[in-house]
Amino acid sequence: MTSLHDAPTRSDRRATNRLYSVLIGLSTLVVLLQGLWAGLFVQEGQDYKDSWVAVHSRGAELAIALALVATVVALVKLRSRRDLVVGSAVFTVLLVLEAYLGGLIGDHSSLTAVHFPLAMSLMGLAVWLPFRATRR
Repeated sequence: MTSLHDAPTRSDRRATNRLYSVLIGLSTLVVLLQGLWAGLFVQEGQDYKDSWVAVHSRGAELAIALALVATVVALVKLRSRRDLVVGSAVFTVLLVLEAYLGGLIGDHSSLTAVHFPLAMSLMGLAVWLPFRATRR
């Protein structure tokens, strides 16, 4: 039997929503920065600048880690928000796919035709999730 004390309080829900929003917001910021960092090493007719490729790679790892933690928070604490649970899981999976494809580009430059549009799709999802998290 559950009592009133077992039910999450309004402040508990607000704190969980805030935690999720911070995590997904930071992941969104990193996704945005990914475009900036890519622009610093992708130049037509020139070799990639290895230092910015490394920054871009670490950014991908950070975005995945933040998105994964946000997905876990959504699964554990925001189960009733199916939109956030599914959206966060899709975001995380697409980030992993994007990072995998990005790692292959050095050997298969034709993958940029998939990598770049997928990055734009991720940007849209990265913007949608924080806005969606503010809805009740």
